[in-house]
Amino acid sequence: MGLRNAIPATEGKLIFDLIKKHSLKTRVMALSLLRFLDIILAALLAGTSFGIWVGFNPAIFSASTYVEQQQNLVSSLNSLMIVLVIAATVITLLSAFLQLKNKPAFVALLLAAALFIACMVITRFGNVPVQTEILKWTVDTLPENWTDFRDKWWSFHIARTVVELVALVLITWTVVKNNPAQTK
Repeated sequence: MGLRNAIPATEGKLIFDLIKKHSLKTRVMALSLLRFLDIILAALLAGTSFGIWVGFNPAIFSASTYVEQQQNLVSSLNSLMIVLVIAATVITLLSAFLQLKNKPAFVALLLAAALFIACMVITRFGNVPVQTEILKWTVDTLPENWTDFRDKWWSFHIARTVVELVALVLITWTVVKNNPAQTK
C-alpha cells in the first residue's frame, strides 16, 4: 500500500491532483508558506511549554501560590495549547506529504508529527487527570499529598516539552536543510 493510499481516497486524490496541476513556482511558494507556518506553530507550542518549564518551577511555590498559579495556567492556556498542537500536527503532516520525494524531509516530518501526537497522549493521559484533580482544590481543601500531584504534573510537563522541542528541531532542520526548489 503506497503512501498515496494512506489518505482517504477522495481527500488524497484531491490533494495530489491539486499539487500536480499547479506550476512549480506555485508549488514551491505553497511549500514555503507551509514550512513557515510549521515552524511558527511548532515554535509557539514548544516556546510556551519551555517558558513554563524555565519560569514556573512549582517546587518553589507555597501551596496557596501553586494552586492559584496552576488553576490560572490551566484556564488560560488549555484551549490555546490544544489548538496549537492540533494545527502543528496537521501542518506538519501536510508538509511531509508535499515532500514525499524528499525522503529525509518526509521521514523527519513524519517523526515530528508523531512527536506532536505523543505530546497529545502525554497531556491527555498524564497532565489532564492531574489538572482535573487540582482544579477542584482550594487552599483550604488541599490534600496532604498535594506535592505528589504537583511533582507528577511537572514530570509530565517536562516530558511533553522535550517532545515538542525535538519536533521543532526536526521541522526546522527540514526547512534549513532543504531548498524548496529541490522538492518539486
